[in-house]
Amino acid sequence: MQNQRILPLALAACLIIVSAAFVPALAQTPVPAGEPTNADEATAKKAAEARELNAKFAAWKSSLPEKQQAWETVLENNLGNFYLPLYQKDKIKTPPTPTAWDYLEDDAKLPRVLLIGDSVSRGYTLATRAALKGKANVHRAPENCGPTANGLKKLDIWLGEGKWDVIHFNFGIHDRATPNEEYLTRLKQIVERLKKTGAKVVWATTTPIPPDTKDGPKATESIDEKNRIALELMKSEGVAIDDLHAFILPQLGTVQNPKDVHFTAQGYELLGGQVAKSVLGAINAK
Repeated sequence: MQNQRILPLALAACLIIVSAAFVPALAQTPVPAGEPTNADEATAKKAAEARELNAKFAAWKSSLPEKQQAWETVLENNLGNFYLPLYQKDKIKTPPTPTAWDYLEDDAKLPRVLLIGDSVSRGYTLATRAALKGKANVHRAPENCGPTANGLKKLDIWLGEGKWDVIHFNFGIHDRATPNEEYLTRLKQIVERLKKTGAKVVWATTTPIPPDTKDGPKATESIDEKNRIALELMKSEGVAIDDLHAFILPQLGTVQNPKDVHFTAQGYELLGGQVAKSVLGAINAK
């Protein structure tokens, strides 16, 4: 009986001794070189990386023609903390990666087209540009245009000083929580401003938000309602309509990312082709 009591005690003692020897060994495990050891170091490392990226981008920018440098400055002032670093990283690569916001040297013989919209619009910009190569100069606004409230603040920057032949625009996903009356009022003001440019204006309906996103079915319903409001306004204002919502809806299950408003590469190719078709229709309209 006494031996039975001694054995567990001996095992426990052994475990304590082994643990005591093992814990210091863990504590002494070296941190990989270059890895921050605390929050302050992590912040400092991030700041150093940002400075390095900015320096490399500035060097790349300084090698560009004056007109392109001016465009890069517009992007620096408008892309924001999320998109600007991504853009900078693409541009300092060898060769630079094409992006929706690339400087475009116009062919004076071709009409000028401006795309205004959110990240979905950004996603189909390159596909639209490729589809209209040799037919139109396709530019896009220098940011993720966000909600109608931002549009009213930034339209003059987006429109710039050049003459536009076609302006293809959308606001919706970032307005899903905007009260309907406010959305209608702002959208009407934006339409009035765009029409003053003399361009042919094309409204793109907002692409679907699936009900299983983080915002749930309410977001889906909100976009349907915003599209209804916008369509009524555009018809009353005589604005052409590119119904991207209806176009992509039958294919949504195969071309939209799961639980997300964004699309696969195939989805953006399809949307870009549809936008190009709509733009050409506006260009050729009497």
